[in-house]
Amino acid sequence: MVVLGGADAEAAAAFFRPTHTDVRVLGPHPRDELLALDREGVRYTLVHVGPPDGVEGGSHERAHHRIGLDQAAGLAERLRPRERPLVTCLSFAYKNGLPEDAAWLVDVRFLENSYWVPGLRDLTGLDQPVIDHVLGQPAARQLADRLEADLRWALPRYQRDHLVVAFGCTGGRHRSVVLAAEMARRLSGLEGVEVEFSARDL
Repeated sequence: MVVLGGADAEAAAAFFRPTHTDVRVLGPHPRDELLALDREGVRYTLVHVGPPDGVEGGSHERAHHRIGLDQAAGLAERLRPRERPLVTCLSFAYKNGLPEDAAWLVDVRFLENSYWVPGLRDLTGLDQPVIDHVLGQPAARQLADRLEADLRWALPRYQRDHLVVAFGCTGGRHRSVVLAAEMARRLSGLEGVEVEFSARDL
């Protein structure tokens, strides 16, 4: 079930209903409605559309996704029911803010920054010299090994159609891109899930 709250929830519902069989728009008492769903044991993805509602325990405070109406079509596509859950390995820049829909947040700023290495500044984590520089660091390989083991254990236990594992660095162009792409590659053979790589700030 997709549950929509916020001032623009009804307008956003038009984007979700073609691909989702069960879409509910919260009424004037979102906190009470959400608590009722929780008591019933209903599994749902909560999307708040529009500005904060200022309601304690309301849809903005509890949302899995907080979006503007202009983002509704894209989110509806990402959340569409799938035969297998989708795992997105996402890179992002801390300077541009956190991705709100991340279930796992991995800060890779402790790694040596390719930005300061001669010849690498104008490249990105999609270029082989940057990949070699980042993955050539023992700490990067250790992080990838440990995180892969944790994700392989955890991902089958999530009951969600879409889950984001976000990797952040300062500019979102080097370290985070390499690690997100590497993790997507490593998890691509995981049974029962689809895996994709996305670079938010390239």
